[in-house]
Parts: sequence; structure tokens; C-alpha cells
Amino acid sequence: MKPFQYLRARTVEEATTLYADHPGARYLGGGTNLVDLMKQGVETPGTLVDVSRLPLGEVRELPDGSVRIGAMVRNSDLAAHPLVRERYPVLSQALLAGASGQLRNAATTGGNLLQRTRCPYFQDLSKPCNKRAPGSGCGAREGVHRDHAILGHSSQCIATHPSDMAVALAALDAQVELHGRQGERTVAADAFHRLPGDRPDQDTEIAPGELVTGVLLPPAPAGLPSAYRKARDRASYAFALASAAVVLSVEDARIRYVRIAFGGVAHRPWRARRAEEALLGGAADDAAFSRALRAELAAAEPLRDNAFKVPLVRNLAHDVLTRLAAAAPRH
Repeated sequence: MKPFQYLRARTVEEATTLYADHPGARYLGGGTNLVDLMKQGVETPGTLVDVSRLPLGEVRELPDGSVRIGAMVRNSDLAAHPLVRERYPVLSQALLAGASGQLRNAATTGGNLLQRTRCPYFQDLSKPCNKRAPGSGCGAREGVHRDHAILGHSSQCIATHPSDMAVALAALDAQVELHGRQGERTVAADAFHRLPGDRPDQDTEIAPGELVTGVLLPPAPAGLPSAYRKARDRASYAFALASAAVVLSVEDARIRYVRIAFGGVAHRPWRARRAEEALLGGAADDAAFSRALRAELAAAEPLRDNAFKVPLVRNLAHDVLTRLAAAAPRH
């Protein structure tokens, strides 16, 4: 047992102050990832700042039609919320594809964004891992890496980000709201998580001590076509081998709006901007989908044992695009 101090914050300002006053502190929300890492010895905080009781547990529509999700909203509640189900079905589907019902009841929106990789080399203190111990090496690169990245990885790290929710938020052009000692700011969801480069220990663009206070979804009409599909080794309670989140609007058989994000294939949710650019304004047909996705995945650099992820994520995204296009109104 490693002793630690436990402090409960009553306000966002108090939380960031407590964090700053206690070097090595960690914020505690639902604890579904942090507590596991503490048990494994991967995380050894001297202080836990409990933020679970902060007034950040509401989903509400703003006057401009956007929707703000508080950082303490539980994953189960968010997936079931009428605004989310009606306007952002891709987000509801992604949440329901993640973890188990029991974990979704505890996990929070902010914590979901900040969960750390499930790479076994990161979780095993006896193995080298540049994310856990910078400079120690990447054991996965020449080791067991079937589940690892094919896009955006570096010689320092090939881990993938585990969140399903974050993939949907990237496709929705969401914004992550942060509060720190210097005030408030927002970061685009698709830029919130970092590629590994030479600093894989830095998972996100969050500054030391900043607290995720919410997520802002842009205005969307009810019924905007969107969907999430995930491939995994078993039917439930498993992380994605690959996944695809798509938002698609088709008018007169032409693509008027498209957003695509991949999960399970990179250090962060992978926004498929090359594919989006190729598709926008063009025909919503099989040939166009195939060309765009192949162009996006031309940048893939699969490793010895995970080349199967290239056709897997391509086929997942193609299927979602095809289904959404088929459901579009015909004029």
C-alpha cells in the first residue's frame, strides 16, 4: 500500500488550487482508469483531488443550439440523453460500444477523454515503455503489437488511444473546455490528444493542473445522419481493434457535409481529413468512398503483426458511409 492524501474540491477554482499546491497530484473523477493504474503501480500520486462532486454533471442546450456536456456527466447518462440520441447518434453509439454497463455508470466524460493507453507494456512495470518511463524504450515495437498503431506512430511509441467516445467527438467537431490557474480555454477535440513524436509521455495538450470542465458540441439538427462502428475481439467489454465514426449529409446524391474519424489505429482519434476533402461535393457512391478511404490510408505504416488493421478500418468506414448514404432522402 502506497499512502496518499485525499482532498475533496468544492469548486473548480478550489480544485485547480489544490492541484497546484500539491506537486504530483491527480484529479479523481469516476476513477475507473486511475484507480487501476494505481493498483498496478503505474500511477503513484501523492495526492488525489476529488472532483466528482463539482457542479459539472449537466447536459444542457445553449441558446445557439449547441450542447454543453459537463465533465462529470456519467457515460451511461450521456448515451441515454434525448439531445444526444436525437442530434448526435454517433456519440450515443460510441459510448454504448465502450466498456461494460457497470463501468459506464461510473465513468465520466472528462475521465473518458483522459484515460490512458491499454498497451500491456505501459501497464507492466517490468517492461520498457517510453510513455511510462521516458527513455526506457518501446517494448511493443519488436514485441507483441497486434493491437497497436498503424497511423501517426513514432520510433518512441506505437500505443493507441482506447476511447470510443473521443472518436465520436473528433468527428463531431466538438470542443474540450479546460480550466486552469490562468483561466479558461477550449481545445478542438480532434487536436486534444497528441501524436507520440519524441514525447509519448504527454498524452494530450492539457497544461499541468488544468481540469477538463466540459465538452461543447456544435449545433446539429435532429436526425443529422451519423453512426459509429467498432471491430473488437469479442462482442462486448473490449477495446477497439479499429473503429469508425462518420457524420454524413447527402443532398441530390452529392455529399454536402462529411466528417470521418478512426479509432484503435493511432495514438489519438484519427481525423480522416484527406478522405473528407476527397468526398466533399462529390457523388455518394461506392467508388468515391473506396477512393477516398484508400487515399487516407496511404499514410499507414503497419508493423509486423497489425497490417490487417488497414483493410479493417477501411472496410468499417466504407460500411458506415454506405449505410448513411443509403438512408439519405432521395429527391
